[in-house]
Amino acid sequence: MAAIDLNADLGETVDGVPTADDEAMFAVVSSASVACGGHAGDIPSMTDAVRRAAEQGVAVGAHPSFVDRAGFGRVALAVPPAILRTQVRDQIAALAGLGADLRYVKPHGALYHAVSAEPGAAGAVAAAVADVAADLGRTLPMLGMPGAITEAAGSRGIPFFVEAFLDRGYLASGSLVPRTEQGALLHDAEVVAARAVTLATGGGVVAIDGSSIAVDAASLCLHGDTPGSAAMARAVRAALDAAGVEVRAPW
Repeated sequence: MAAIDLNADLGETVDGVPTADDEAMFAVVSSASVACGGHAGDIPSMTDAVRRAAEQGVAVGAHPSFVDRAGFGRVALAVPPAILRTQVRDQIAALAGLGADLRYVKPHGALYHAVSAEPGAAGAVAAAVADVAADLGRTLPMLGMPGAITEAAGSRGIPFFVEAFLDRGYLASGSLVPRTEQGALLHDAEVVAARAVTLATGGGVVAIDGSSIAVDAASLCLHGDTPGSAAMARAVRAALDAAGVEVRAPW
C-alpha cells in the first residue's frame, strides 16, 4: 500500500485570532506544523495545538520563521546567521517546552525559501535544529524543499524529508509561484485532491506553463490559511483513502 504524510501549518493565531479552522484540519492531517511565535502563535495557541494533536494522533512539528509578526513571516529579512540561529532555536524550544513531542521542524514562509537558496541561512537553521535535538537527546528531522538546506542538514546528521505543496502553483524551475503573482494559489478542491493522489502514487506536479515536474515527496502540504482549506483538506483525504493510499506521518 502506498503511504504519504499530509501536513498543514496550524496554531497560527494573530492577536488571538486563528487564521485556520484548526479543529477541522487536525481531524484530517497526519502532521501539524505549529507556529511557535516568530510569525504567529503564542503560548495559548501552542498549548491548544499540542492538545489537539495528542487527541487526534497527529505528529507535531515546529514551524519557526523570521521574527516578523507584522509581515506574517513572508518577508525576506537579512538576519546575521548567529542571530538567526538563536531566534530559530528559541522558537523550537518554546514549543518543546510546552510538552510537545516534537517530531520534525519545518521553516515557515520567507525563511523556508531562504534556507533552500542561501547557505548562510540554511546553516544557521540546521544548527538551531541540531541544538534543540541535542537538548532533547534524539534526532529531530527537517521538512522542506531541496536546496542548500539539504546539505546543511546532512552535514549535521539531520534527516531531511522532501515535501510538495497541494495548494500552491509551481514554476517550471520547481520553485513555487510567488504569492504576489497570478497562479500562486490553487482553489479547486478536485484539482488539489487529484494532485495529492498523483504525488502519493509516484507522479509529479504540473507547473503553470504546463510542464511536468518530478517530485519524490514524503509529505504533502495544505496551508491552513488558504481560503476553503478545511473543505479542501477533506477532499484530499477522501481522494487518498479512495485510492488506497495510507495517510501517516513518517517521523
